Amino acid sequence: MADSTTTIGYAGRLEDEPIITRLDAAVDWVRKNSLWPMPMGLACCAIELMSTAASRFDISRFGAEVMRFSPRQSDLMIVAGTVTYKMALSVKRIWDQMPDPKWCIAMGACASTGGMYRSYAVLQGVDKILPVDVYVSGCPPRPEALLDALIKLQEKISREPGLKNLKKVAAASAT
Repeated sequence: MADSTTTIGYAGRLEDEPIITRLDAAVDWVRKNSLWPMPMGLACCAIELMSTAASRFDISRFGAEVMRFSPRQSDLMIVAGTVTYKMALSVKRIWDQMPDPKWCIAMGACASTGGMYRSYAVLQGVDKILPVDVYVSGCPPRPEALLDALIKLQEKISREPGLKNLKKVAAASAT
């Protein structure tokens, strides 16, 4: 008969066990699982972006609940809605102020392709001014679609070169 304190297949508390890993693997894991979005809510897609932070959809499960309205504290820009040429310069300026590494999600038909607005005033896709990593389709897209895009972005980040390779690239570009 087993003692009531004995657990099968578990040696003790996790806090008592050391965790051994490489520094670059830990940094890459943290970078992937703690994205800080800069919400660029420009139109109706912004309502769907806001609802992902609500308890029903809970973007915090994916480590992206810290919405920052300061570009210097963000590493993910979510462009949600119609980008006009008048706003394009401001969007680009905010993108340039974000520290590297940084990523971009184009949320909705308007941010991805200009949507139904084929006019002289609307930018036909934010990818004309920013490098977009993930596109979210829909008009407006559901919050689940944004969460799916976030998961796809996390998978993309996990495939990026590690910290050691980034140091080599930075050293090579400095010379």
